[in-house]
Amino acid sequence: MTDLKKLRIGIVGCGKIADGHAEVVQHLEGAELVAVCDREPLLAEQLAVRYGVPGWYGDLGQMLERERLDVVHITTPPGVHLPLTRQCVAAGAHVFLEKPLALTAPESQALIDAVVSGGRQMSINYWPNFDPPAMEFKAMLAQGVIGEPVHVEAFIGYDLSGAYGQALMGDAGHWVHRLPGKLFQNMMDHIFNRIVPLFPDVEPEVNAFAFKRREAVRGDGTDAMLDELRVVLKAGGVSAFGSLCSHARPVANTLKVYGTKDTVEVDFNNRTVVLAASQRYPSAVGRLMPPFQMASRYLKQGSRNVGAFRRSEFHFFAGMSKLLELFYGAIRTGGLPPISYAEILRVARVMDRVIEQVYPAAGSLEGGR
Repeated sequence: MTDLKKLRIGIVGCGKIADGHAEVVQHLEGAELVAVCDREPLLAEQLAVRYGVPGWYGDLGQMLERERLDVVHITTPPGVHLPLTRQCVAAGAHVFLEKPLALTAPESQALIDAVVSGGRQMSINYWPNFDPPAMEFKAMLAQGVIGEPVHVEAFIGYDLSGAYGQALMGDAGHWVHRLPGKLFQNMMDHIFNRIVPLFPDVEPEVNAFAFKRREAVRGDGTDAMLDELRVVLKAGGVSAFGSLCSHARPVANTLKVYGTKDTVEVDFNNRTVVLAASQRYPSAVGRLMPPFQMASRYLKQGSRNVGAFRRSEFHFFAGMSKLLELFYGAIRTGGLPPISYAEILRVARVMDRVIEQVYPAAGSLEGGR
């Protein structure tokens, strides 16, 4: 397509995730990354140099005034998402925000209200839900392959010894430690934004507990952070179990949905979507078949991934590319955003209830119910 309206894109917040946004935007047809901004101008300049962006700023107001942006990607910590959104909307820009959307569900509601009242659109970067495996799963669900969901298991692994984990654990003043839900609040969107769409449209029951598995070694605020989270949810006739785990290896990222017709597991790391095999024939011979069925299904998935790799469709941020393509399309046509505001708010409310249970205001450092 060559007749797409060219959208002028800006980024505010030039930390690590901003590189992912810049890379994706530069490869999207009909989008042009024209400016970046950070309160540390050097960070903005460095990002601009890395990606050949013509403008960089240390002040959002100046960027909005001079660049006349169509969309601003807000990739800052969530504590400032609301005021930045209001500023961007007042300047006539749509907004695309990193998760978590805000510090609390009421703040999330205020942010969405500001966008709607300003006649703009917003979306949040739930990009793994738009990766090829997730899109394949959504198609299965729409086609009735698994029937009605009965139970859901969402598992997110996290490596505290990785580069980002070391930055977090090496700095008691890191912004994640200042979140009400600390590490969990920065990560658990990816649990609940997969579970909530599979629930009926009622507020779910939420029961959460958390604990710290690692040893206290630093003697500062980092030692107080809990690192293992388990949540049980129920809405109508559907239950779910969500885990955020820092210690299990290999680090996993999976969604398993048990349905009335079939069961499917989505592996976001390995990019596979596989239906469960079951014994279809009586006797011991029948029990021999399921492992071969599963091997065949994984082989088929592997072959498809090779094809996607050859077509250059296997890159890390494929899901963000799809999500932005849909979001920018909605901006051009005035259509519905790719993630409903109701869904975003339901996720935010579940997160609030989890935080209330694992980090109560007057609770101990060990968390709990």
